[in-house]
This record gives sequence, structure tokens and C-alpha cells, in this order.
Amino acid sequence: MKTFGIYIIGDEILSGKRQDAHLSFVVQALKARGLQLAWANYLGDIPEQITSSIKASMARAEVVFSFGGIGATPDDFTRQCAADAAGLPIERHLAAVAEIEAQYGETAYPKRVLMADFPQGATLIPNPINRVAGFAINEHYFLPGFPQMAHPMITWVLDTYYPHLFHQQDYIESSIIVMEAGESRLIDLMNHILAQYPDLKLFSLPKLDKQRSTELGVKGTAARVEAAISDIKHGVTALNFPWTEI
Repeated sequence: MKTFGIYIIGDEILSGKRQDAHLSFVVQALKARGLQLAWANYLGDIPEQITSSIKASMARAEVVFSFGGIGATPDDFTRQCAADAAGLPIERHLAAVAEIEAQYGETAYPKRVLMADFPQGATLIPNPINRVAGFAINEHYFLPGFPQMAHPMITWVLDTYYPHLFHQQDYIESSIIVMEAGESRLIDLMNHILAQYPDLKLFSLPKLDKQRSTELGVKGTAARVEAAISDIKHGVTALNFPWTEI
């Protein structure tokens, strides 16, 4: 199965001037299609950092959505960084130019047309809001920072290129809420479950409520998850902590 990741690029996110809306959207968009997000990285407007990160994920042959930094202003570095990471020159994409001209006419020049400069050989991602396309190279999909533009573009990419992956992976999540138990009182049980089910991902999420409850669960293949969650329930009961299904 493909590994999916995201880059969220821009000093404005790291400084708090803007709040990220991409992570939650991508998680839900993938989940609705039976897919999972493996990682998310926040990057500042530092070309060397952006380039090295993209180069590394390209080398791992991952599917990556990148948000931000593809405008025409001097602080938009992502287009050049993507080209550098792929070892390709930047060139003007004629179909992207046509989209910009169709939207803006004569005012496409001299500045807006700069947003049609992509790594050589890149393919377009249509932008339904203002026709300034994103671009794709090496299964990396470069999108605007604006959620209202980027999110329908993500949906288009998934439904165009990856429908063969939808709901194909045997991967589920199951958990229970353990009451009257902080995480520290469940560590031995967690270690036991990890030793018995090393192929699964175990997680615990404490809740700041009066009951000192903790969500405890596992992720992985259905048969193994069902067996592990049964063992978790028996283990919690043996510790005399009440629990409830989610």
C-alpha cells in the first residue's frame, strides 16, 4: 500500500498568523476512502529545509500533498524547491499559462503568469476557484495554501489517481474507554499487548475529566485487532478498572 504524507509550508502557520486547516481535512478525506495519513510535517519558509524534505519523501516513493509556497511572491519557494528536489529545471507550463490567461486576460502579465512555472514534466492539478493550477511531480502534489482552493484539488487527485486503493487495505482501529485509570496504571498491560501483538500499533489517549479516563486501543489488520482488543478488555477487567465500548 502507498504511504501518504503532507507538508504544510509557511512561516505564517508557525507564527500563528494563520491556523492550519489542512491536516484535519486530509485525515478525513483519506479515512473516507479507506486510507490513512502516515505523517505530517510543518515547514517554515526555508528553501534548504523544504528541498531536503521533498527530496527525502520522493526517494521513499511516497504520495505527498504539499500546501503553500506556490504563489508568485519572492517568499514563495516551493516550486523551485520541488524542482531542485527532483533534479529538474523550472519551465513555463503552456497549459497552466492558458488557464491563467483564461481567468485573468491581459492582467495575467507580467506577474500572475509566474505561477505557471513548474518543474519540467510536471502535470497540472486543476484549481476550481481561480484556475491557477497546482502541479504534480513524482507523486508529490503541490497545492495552494488556501483551504478553499486546496481541498477540492486534493479530492480531485485522490479520485483521479488513486481509486484503485480505496477500501483495499485490511486495516481497522478499535478502542475502549477505561475509567478510573490514568495511563501510568495501564503501562504494564500496554507492554504485554505490544509483546503479544508486535504487528499492531497501540495507542493511549488520556482524558482530562473527573473520571481520569483513558482511551486505549490498537490499529492493524482486522483479525489481529479483534484478538488484541479482546485481550485488552480482559486485562483491564483483571485490573478492576471499569471500561466501556466506543
